[in-house]
Amino acid sequence: MENPITSKCCNHQPWFVLLVFFVFCIELFSFDYSGLTAKKSALVTVLDDNHGNVINTQSSLPHGFTEITNASVSPLPKTDEKGDLKVGTEIDSCVGRYIFVHDLPSRFNEDLVNNCRLLTRGTDKNMCPYLDNLGFGPEIENPEDVLMNNSWFLTNQFLLEVIFHNKMKRYECLTNDSSIASAIYVPFYAGLDMSLYLWGFNTTVRDSASLGLVKWLSEKPEWKRMWGRDHFLVAGRIAWDFRRQSDNETDWGSKLRFLPESKNMSMLSIESSSWNNDYAIPYPTCFHPSKDSEIFQWQDRMRRQNRQYLFSFAGAPRPEYQNSIRGKIIDQCLASKSQCKLLDCNYGATNCDNPVNVMKVFQSSIFCLQPPGDSYTRRSIFDSILAGCIPVFFHPGTAYAQYIWHLPKNYTAYSVYLPVKDLSEWKINLNETLLRMPEDRILRLREEVIKLIPRVVYTSSRSRSETLEDAFDLAVKGILDRIESLRVMIREGKDPSIGFADGDDYKYTFSTYGNGNGS
Repeated sequence: MENPITSKCCNHQPWFVLLVFFVFCIELFSFDYSGLTAKKSALVTVLDDNHGNVINTQSSLPHGFTEITNASVSPLPKTDEKGDLKVGTEIDSCVGRYIFVHDLPSRFNEDLVNNCRLLTRGTDKNMCPYLDNLGFGPEIENPEDVLMNNSWFLTNQFLLEVIFHNKMKRYECLTNDSSIASAIYVPFYAGLDMSLYLWGFNTTVRDSASLGLVKWLSEKPEWKRMWGRDHFLVAGRIAWDFRRQSDNETDWGSKLRFLPESKNMSMLSIESSSWNNDYAIPYPTCFHPSKDSEIFQWQDRMRRQNRQYLFSFAGAPRPEYQNSIRGKIIDQCLASKSQCKLLDCNYGATNCDNPVNVMKVFQSSIFCLQPPGDSYTRRSIFDSILAGCIPVFFHPGTAYAQYIWHLPKNYTAYSVYLPVKDLSEWKINLNETLLRMPEDRILRLREEVIKLIPRVVYTSSRSRSETLEDAFDLAVKGILDRIESLRVMIREGKDPSIGFADGDDYKYTFSTYGNGNGS
């Protein structure tokens, strides 16, 4: 006899199985969705927390310095086995831009800052105040309506390495994973180290830190990936100061850049040498805006300036240099009377130490003369650009062959070139030559100069520009492109060492720069 209970269940079995399957699917979907949501939330929380670490990881270091280690940098977004970003992340905008910062022993940077009173031995100059405000120096409190409030500082032109390091700490694409870094930054304050031992020390002492640095670097796993060719450092002095070619005690500087390991690295400095692995980036000026609006406001102000002088020169003669043209420039400026304004920066004079004095002269001038000085370059180049004053160059090594990442290749678009390498070639009358310049060309030149202002300033280390690229941004982009070109060579089976650290006797000519008609 058939069991009534069994019979009833069997008669409805298809509907019962379908019901159980439906309930099972609902439960499974709920479980997966809750797990997925939890993973996504957890990922967002981790990224936010780490972002907070970058911003808030500070210590009580002197002079407003902030401390950052690779452990505090935001981790990279995670990928699955196929290399695709996991759910909950967006496309990684830092691919190809990640930079790993070596956490150097303090003797190579922080200790030098702490010993700031010793940085100018043998002089009465105290460097410590200039290290305030992350290397920008003290704020100028009374700009006399010549400068803008809250964005001008008494910045020492030799503190580029400190300024750059502090800006790098806020770089948006830092990584603690060196294996995916496009470049490795070495925050060695080579210029400050050299300042400690410029006078009265033998070459062994002068080279001690440099030798210690390359030994430390060469023992790191990051070094072996490209044997240092993806490494770069920044110096606040001219590159020639680190290329002492002998061990004679009377020779100037250190031999950092001639050490075998250092030859594999690139150096960014305020003036490059004639070697291919040295690159020039702008001198720090005294203008460090914190907002794009401050730059736009300043540019508009320079467009409206009343310029009563045809040309001006801020500097001093260099009688110790036999072929210096500065004496001739000063003579012609004085002879031009009301057409030229001379700002005397002779030894002992303090006129040029005050940016208010310098900018007042440049803002009231149409042209600013920029002859070579102790070396090919000078900070005055960038002061004149800030003032909307058209720079007049006499040698290609002063700007054209130097700041290839920051100034236009077409140098005739923003400057005047009067080719006079030394006094024996002087055959010009400055007053007559500049007076012949058509008014429409002057207006075009000035506008191009004013457009360059964002590219040559180092904006505030405590904020980021919304739309503009500053001198730091362009320097980082330049070195990333340089290193990527080496990787392309490696992928093509070429030797990246060929030409990397070669000397180029024609670097300070127009051979690689163009004829002024490039873009």
